Amino acid sequence: MIRTWGAAIALVGLLASSAAAQDAKTIISNASKAMGIEALNSIHYYGTAANGNLGQNNNANQPWPMTPLNDYSRAIDFTQPASRATGLTLAVSVVTSRLEPGVFNQNITPNAAWAQQLEIWVTPWGFLKSAAANAATVRAQTVDGKRYQVVSFDVKNGGTSSQAVAASPGGRPYRLVGYINGQGLVERVQTWVENPFFGDLQVDSEYTNYRDYNGLKYPANVVQTRAGWPTFEAQILGVYGNPSNIQQLLTAPPPPAPVLVAGRGAPPPAPPPPGAGRGGTPPPPPTPTSEKLAEGVYRISQNPSAGAYSALAVEFADHVLLFEPGPQSEARGLAIIAETKRVFPKKPIRYGVISHHHLDHTSGLAAVAAEGITIVTPQVNKAYIERALSAPRTLAPDSLAKSGKKPVVEGFTGDKRVFQDATRTVELHVIRGLPHADGNVVAYLPKEKILAYADMFNLPNEASGPVPDPPVRGTIVFADNIDRLKLDVERVMSVHSLVPDRLTSVADIKASLGRK
Repeated sequence: MIRTWGAAIALVGLLASSAAAQDAKTIISNASKAMGIEALNSIHYYGTAANGNLGQNNNANQPWPMTPLNDYSRAIDFTQPASRATGLTLAVSVVTSRLEPGVFNQNITPNAAWAQQLEIWVTPWGFLKSAAANAATVRAQTVDGKRYQVVSFDVKNGGTSSQAVAASPGGRPYRLVGYINGQGLVERVQTWVENPFFGDLQVDSEYTNYRDYNGLKYPANVVQTRAGWPTFEAQILGVYGNPSNIQQLLTAPPPPAPVLVAGRGAPPPAPPPPGAGRGGTPPPPPTPTSEKLAEGVYRISQNPSAGAYSALAVEFADHVLLFEPGPQSEARGLAIIAETKRVFPKKPIRYGVISHHHLDHTSGLAAVAAEGITIVTPQVNKAYIERALSAPRTLAPDSLAKSGKKPVVEGFTGDKRVFQDATRTVELHVIRGLPHADGNVVAYLPKEKILAYADMFNLPNEASGPVPDPPVRGTIVFADNIDRLKLDVERVMSVHSLVPDRLTSVADIKASLGRK
């Protein structure tokens, strides 16, 4: 069970030293002795664990979904610093709806960004080593009637290595805060990392039920939370200090050799990872394009042939409405807004409707809020979005932080919200029975007979392709809801571009289910 720690320490507020608290170096030294890590340079521990999928819960007010990690193992070399974690997964495939095995691998290199490096330094052993290498302060604090020495410091030089992680994009150093109990054991470590949706995202790691192995203390239970819910849980069964095979444990196996087909040469090289560009700098975001679907109705797309996300821009008499205005990133949101303004130069964008609350559909909402656009969503998502967009954004100041504006979020009740004037009608309908996300909405234009949706299905490459077996649950839900709502739809636009890129029809969707 996660302890209630009272008010969190604000990232922007420095922790003052308490006159009653012992000197920080003494506290850190005594804790290192109590934990048995004075001569510890590396560690290997194992057990069973689970990973949480941040921002992808089925309901915006419920915990993140967890995927079990069996045969979990992590090795850390604090001197490099580097780490490798492995495990075996068994999760439900979104394609087949069946349980399918998989492999978890996480490799953290010495020059990794803080978002990866923090996994080394929020461990109880890593925290103490980093605290000893940085200028720490300490104060006494009582939490739930228990006394702690709270050690905090700015991570100016990475963890303990001269191969320092860079400061945050905003220039602020990253910060670590640790709670040491009366026995000298680290019970909790906090840090913060930038996130396009959550802003300065607080990462809390709690360690309980300590055990002893030849003088080395280790927690049997680990819970890490982000944005209020667990993103990692582990039950540690055993630990080795300074394992002789640490380099082997840190070395990932080579990728499997490519299989050559007779009469063909070697396969082409794999494409670079997303964001990779020359000299290690990310490429500029794709230039958005506009496709006129009807008078005053445009699909705003970015590289649709590669499956990028699309928005729907709809003109009213004195304003514009955007469906899915902020997918993926702030850069994407800014590009969609810019292209919408180019298409409709004389009318403000008043409303931005999100299809649902998942991170890949909301990570660009900072740009939307900075523009003063009202974000529209079912009531179930309202508090969640307001809380995220209202958080401090000091590590990576974005357009919202720079604008000084407060996000405006409109939550509507019931299953329907209608935007209407003398020129246009847009209906929002909440989809019922969708396991993927509560509060998932579609936008329907009754006059133009156009409907836009996200994350329910993706048709085969050709509409006449084989019927999936078993049928995709989201496709069934979509077709059933269209029938329930009696919507007269001729063209269907997917936020996730179909392959090949195209609009589709209800007839094609039903055909993929073997229906007429």
